[in-house]
Amino acid sequence: MEHELSLEFLRVVEQAAIASARTMGLGDGHKSDQAAVTAMRSQMDSVGMDGTIVIGEGERDKAPMLFIGEKVGAAVRDKSRKYPAVDIAVDPLEGTNLCATGEPNAIVVLAASDHGGLLHAPDLYMEKIIVGGPCKGAVDLDAPVAENLSNIAKRLNRDVDDLVVMVLERPRHEKLIQDIRKAGARIRLITDGDLSAGISAAVSNAGVHAVMGTGGAPEGVLTAAALRCLNGYMLGRLVTSKPEHHERLAQMGIKDAKRIYETQDLAPGKNIIFACTGVTGGGLLRGVRFFAGGTRTQSLIMTLEQRKVRFIDSVHLEKGADVRVRFY
Repeated sequence: MEHELSLEFLRVVEQAAIASARTMGLGDGHKSDQAAVTAMRSQMDSVGMDGTIVIGEGERDKAPMLFIGEKVGAAVRDKSRKYPAVDIAVDPLEGTNLCATGEPNAIVVLAASDHGGLLHAPDLYMEKIIVGGPCKGAVDLDAPVAENLSNIAKRLNRDVDDLVVMVLERPRHEKLIQDIRKAGARIRLITDGDLSAGISAAVSNAGVHAVMGTGGAPEGVLTAAALRCLNGYMLGRLVTSKPEHHERLAQMGIKDAKRIYETQDLAPGKNIIFACTGVTGGGLLRGVRFFAGGTRTQSLIMTLEQRKVRFIDSVHLEKGADVRVRFY
């Protein structure tokens, strides 16, 4: 699966990134997201798979495409042959507001696995701690912030005041921010995009040692898929504060609302492909660049079984264009 489909998924995220980048800075987040969704969906049916969206844009009555349960891939139209069954999780544009305002770190994201390889996470919040591989088993969602930071520092052979923790800038994180600063660690606040932040925490020399706080559960599954490929580690627990949240969990087959999920619980698949393309430039990937007669993209493709992490710089030339490409 990984060998056959990884470059196909690269094409999907590249085209979605190019489409959304054309809306960059226009101040319309809905338009940016819709451009990514439409482009991503239009590419899906040319991929040789029997795909099912398990994390997407919502239920059938809320989204016209890329909704949970939607069938995608060549198998939708071609019944003459058998295609591999693939579960798909997408965030067509992580950071819609970032794209709309032209700020860094908007990315297009897709994760795929064999059937049953990605948790069907409800669209709720999730408490998260994300760290790199050396810190596996060193953190606990119920431990005090200072204790977690001390354990992370020990695993990394650092002092706590050498650590950088990424946190979404939200009112709900005021106490968390105070506790991190009180413990002596530094904070990098982000306005959106905890998925790309989670990837950064698992990459050596990225300057981020942990991500803490509450973000989207679907993004947590996508992050876990990336972390499986990077040998990173995360803990997550769904936040259920209303009766309808428990009803939603029951509908999706989740029986224990207080369960703490580890990386492999969220993305248990044997074969995993993670693909993302930068829309606006950031610390992880460069954004889409337009030039006369073409477009340039930078993407990250990771596979679990193959143990490959590839940064791919692509130049997309328009047909018939007489252009000169600069390599750098």
